[in-house]
Amino acid sequence: MTNHTTRLDHVVLWVADPVAAARFYEDAVGLEPLRLAEFAEGKVSFPSIRVNEETILDLAPRGIAERMNMLPGSADSAGHPVNHVCLSLPSADFDALLARLAEHEVPMSDIGYDSFGARGKAMRSFYFQDPDGNVFEARHYA
Repeated sequence: MTNHTTRLDHVVLWVADPVAAARFYEDAVGLEPLRLAEFAEGKVSFPSIRVNEETILDLAPRGIAERMNMLPGSADSAGHPVNHVCLSLPSADFDALLARLAEHEVPMSDIGYDSFGARGKAMRSFYFQDPDGNVFEARHYA
């Protein structure tokens, strides 16, 4: 990839408790929390979770919705999660995620096969929810 390629930088998720959400994503999903101490100290408005070297999930507390005024109506999105966010993983990481989510008793869908995505058909995929109701799909390609 070059610096001129469009990439997904971040997705903002509305959460009730950013610290609890960060723990869920670290413990159950296996993602690295960012700016958690700074959030707890009141130095930043929200923590984030690193998906990969180029993409993060921001864990925005619903209480800051009134400050989200970049466009008219932006604050109204609080509590309205997107349909789902999809994580693409290598096969071994996909299996490890399944195991971690099961260990944490996170409800999951059945495994699906050959679903279409950004890189063609994924071999396997499944869905799960975070504690705030945000829906995630996990998949791996051949």
